[in-house]
Amino acid sequence: MENTSSLLLNFEAEMEDQQPSLSPAARLFHSPKFSCYIVIRMGCSIRINPEVISAGLKETLYKHPRFSSKMVKDRKLCGKKRWIQVPINMEDHVIVPNMDSDMEDADQFVRDYISHLTKSPLDLSKPLWEVHILNVKTSDAEAVAVIRIHHSMGDGASLMSLLLACTRKTSDPDALPSVPTKRKHEGSSSLPSESSVFWWLLLAIWSAVTLIGNTLVDIVLFVATILVLKDTKTPIKGPPGVELTAKRFLHRTVSLDHIKQVKNAMNMTINDVVLGVTQAGLSRYLNCRYAAGENEKDEGAKKKGHNLPKSIRLRANILVNLRPAVGIQELADMMAKKSKTKWGNRIGYVLVPFTIALQDDPLDYVRGAKLLMDRKKHSFEAFCTYLSANLLTKLIGAKGAGAVAHRVLCNSTLAFTNLIGPLEEISYYGHPITYIAPNVYGHPHALHMHFQSYVDKMTISLAFDPDLIPDPEKLLDDLEESLKLIRDAVVEKELNIAKEGRSSCV
Repeated sequence: MENTSSLLLNFEAEMEDQQPSLSPAARLFHSPKFSCYIVIRMGCSIRINPEVISAGLKETLYKHPRFSSKMVKDRKLCGKKRWIQVPINMEDHVIVPNMDSDMEDADQFVRDYISHLTKSPLDLSKPLWEVHILNVKTSDAEAVAVIRIHHSMGDGASLMSLLLACTRKTSDPDALPSVPTKRKHEGSSSLPSESSVFWWLLLAIWSAVTLIGNTLVDIVLFVATILVLKDTKTPIKGPPGVELTAKRFLHRTVSLDHIKQVKNAMNMTINDVVLGVTQAGLSRYLNCRYAAGENEKDEGAKKKGHNLPKSIRLRANILVNLRPAVGIQELADMMAKKSKTKWGNRIGYVLVPFTIALQDDPLDYVRGAKLLMDRKKHSFEAFCTYLSANLLTKLIGAKGAGAVAHRVLCNSTLAFTNLIGPLEEISYYGHPITYIAPNVYGHPHALHMHFQSYVDKMTISLAFDPDLIPDPEKLLDDLEESLKLIRDAVVEKELNIAKEGRSSCV
């Protein structure tokens, strides 16, 4: 036992001079008021073999420098935190609880189990991740794997790419999964005319002016949110201390093809569509909550079933990944060949005001979402918030910067994220996956909404405080119904255009 301890101490001493310090963002995620975790639920179509999972992790995730390191305080740098590589004990990270595989309500058991995880932090003396294997048959899977990772380990996009690098195509066990990529616009090979150069220059100047103007407005609103600007107190806005309460998780799968149909018909992005669906679903849900009398109602708005107060200020925090997307192949090579690639948290915050109202035309929700996101894309808000967080962390420390970030989130209502998944069915170390449902908890919001695509499906995943949102199934119903209404409106619009075209030809 003494020999083992001495070997561990020598190993840590040798690695101490080689390991990096925590980035400002990673330090921020360890601040007292901002300790965040990522939970990824994966349904599998077969029972999970823990030995196979452990063997696969040893060949992949264990070789990732961050996932084989623990956080320590550097004695040479006045207690500054850094990552130190350590030997990994498989039993500390692959957890298989004893359970009755034939229980009556497996779905409820899985929800209770994951909720219980949110009550206890990860052990800081070990690498900050774990995999829980739940071999119980639920309504949409034969077994469930739950991965819990501290947010200081990386941003959501990088961690999702890393997860996919540990998977393979079900149709080809040797091939990595493929994800959608942005198409590059092909430029014209002909020389521009003098008039086109003039108009291009004019548009460039106007674009620069609006970019600066949008950025200044966003920064002013962000600072105002830190100081005084608060969202309206609605039934889904968390009270002080909501980050400390146990969270629950629920998901619903809808058709990605329906979302793409709206996207193509309206000439927008998938993110625009899901943002519009979210605003529509939240409007329906809050209208019912106000109708039930849980908050004071605005008498002037109560007509034709409209129970929403006027001028609700409800903003979502959207995390924007500022680092170029890490390729799945690069991460697979890093784990297999120990090659180097960029890693860490490089994320900025964007405050997005949601329109909470009952629209007569369902398409107004997605039209408004597109206009809003086009404007947000033409702003340096995310980059400025990233630089500000880093600067504050260096000037006043992670605790002070965490308090500022905590105040921004406290004065807004919810968190919203959307990630692109694989185009074909994949397997996690030989276990075919039926769905992927990530979420974040530990931030001062009562609700986190995440949209995750997978093949031809879109999983809507909620992390919520059950005291404030006692009926999450109703919220998911409203989101699903909103997508249906928006798609039906698109189909009707296309039919009307087709009829007008035939009429004009007669």
